[in-house]
Amino acid sequence: MKRWLLPSVLAVLVAGCAHAPPGAEAPPMAEYHGTLERFAANAVYFVVTDRFVNGDPGNDRRDQGGPDPERRTFDRPTPGAGDSGDNIGYLGGDFRGLLDNAGYIRDMGFGAVWLTPIVDNPDEAFTGGDSQNSDALFKDRGKTGYHGYWGVNFFELDEHLPSPGLDFAGLTAGLRDAGLLTVLDIVANHGSPSFTMPADQPKFGELYDADGRLVADHQNLAPAGLDPANNPLHAFFHAEPDLAQLSNLDDTNPAVLDYFVRAYSQWIEQGADAFRIDTIRHVPHPFWKAFSDAIRAKHPGFFMFGEAFDHEAANIAPHTWAENGGVSVLDFPLKERLVEVFGREGAGFERLEERLYLAEGPYANPYELMTFYDNHDMPRMDASDEGFIDAHHWLFTARGIPVIYYGSETGFMRGTGEHAGNRNYFGQARVDAALGHPIREAMARIARVRAGTPALQRGLQLNLELQGDRAAFYRVLQHGGVAQTALVLLNKGDAPADFRITQWLEPGEWRGALAGARVDIAAGGALEATVPAHGVEVFLRDGPVRDAALREALVAAMEGARPRD
Repeated sequence: MKRWLLPSVLAVLVAGCAHAPPGAEAPPMAEYHGTLERFAANAVYFVVTDRFVNGDPGNDRRDQGGPDPERRTFDRPTPGAGDSGDNIGYLGGDFRGLLDNAGYIRDMGFGAVWLTPIVDNPDEAFTGGDSQNSDALFKDRGKTGYHGYWGVNFFELDEHLPSPGLDFAGLTAGLRDAGLLTVLDIVANHGSPSFTMPADQPKFGELYDADGRLVADHQNLAPAGLDPANNPLHAFFHAEPDLAQLSNLDDTNPAVLDYFVRAYSQWIEQGADAFRIDTIRHVPHPFWKAFSDAIRAKHPGFFMFGEAFDHEAANIAPHTWAENGGVSVLDFPLKERLVEVFGREGAGFERLEERLYLAEGPYANPYELMTFYDNHDMPRMDASDEGFIDAHHWLFTARGIPVIYYGSETGFMRGTGEHAGNRNYFGQARVDAALGHPIREAMARIARVRAGTPALQRGLQLNLELQGDRAAFYRVLQHGGVAQTALVLLNKGDAPADFRITQWLEPGEWRGALAGARVDIAAGGALEATVPAHGVEVFLRDGPVRDAALREALVAAMEGARPRD
């Protein structure tokens, strides 16, 4: 078990409330923080780029794949999906559509955009694998690489994404001008589908380098038929299968590591600010340690988080440990409970507490986990408008870095799984119609509060109440000249809820970040507030922590993240 240990006696010995005598230098404030990770300042909006907005029809490649209907790549309705509108072909979303709506994303309070892989994918639909239908988990026949995860040349942009004068460097520069960082989705576990084709198709099972040279080719052979020891074109692959018919790249081959370090370094140099690592658990830890070390040698502190689809914290936490690369992960264990609490089941807030791992737990730092309730690889959350609003109130105030999947600001395709509408095209008309939607407006209000409140981004979390429809907790940050306490009150019930807070309550002025009210609290007093149905209030106090009991609780809360025993 990974346990949080006391990081410094400074937090115990230095009293932030001390007053220096006249002429003496004031003592430093005690340090209280959940994380010092700079990226934690940002909430993340996640788009499947091809499914967001088609800003440039000129790059749609509607004739790609030729006249054979089994191989064409544009607009391929999913067999068996019925009226869901699901599609396994390209639908036109591109860099232009994303950049044109950067203001829309930023206005919702986001500081970063995570986009699916941008690298070159095959130019035909896959003809191998199992027949596609609406429940087609790992059934890839008829699919295309619209999602970007079937890389062929990891140094080259997929032709469906850029426009004249707008390459990836131009996109990242434009997003940065709009106040948004770029999170790039990367893959090192696999390339494209590589075998079971009736006849070998161009690019499938192939890898090309920065000069366009073929460096690996599965040659439509099953993994057991590969000969890595004697055929140089097989040396990039394991001779055992992993996911469906995808090539299984050999993490033990130094050339594979070198290939990906060089490829992904190129995209950092063109403006990628962070990486999301696909299928991280399918590649052993030594590879990710070597990869992260190589990336951070040139880009110190570069932030990365991985996808390990597992609801057991002990199984995904090792990715976060320094000896395994020190990358964060998507918080799948908490996600499981978020769906219980904010979805149709309507469970109480108490279901979340044990999955926070605030006091001790297996993660290197729970405050750096990416928190979410759904994404492109699972059913979208099935919730009422109020359920989405309540979920966003939690995500933008509680520990972790929130990630919201495109369209969730309107409850788009709620409850639908992959191949049943989960990745449907959003489009400019829906973007425009989202303005004024109750889910979006409520999310934007609390997201903007987080964006302007350091304590909500990096502060320690001290829970006061997590029960039923009610939640109350502090977020406290003292670091680098910032001293701020946030008191968060959440009500997911259908009626207003009255709160009376006395525990650890500092005297002084507290201001309501949403309602705007200012409350003066006397020593030993109480803060009383009524939070509307499906509402939130955040009260802020600026200044160092003075209460001895609160300081003691904060020292205890600092236990646990670094180092491990």
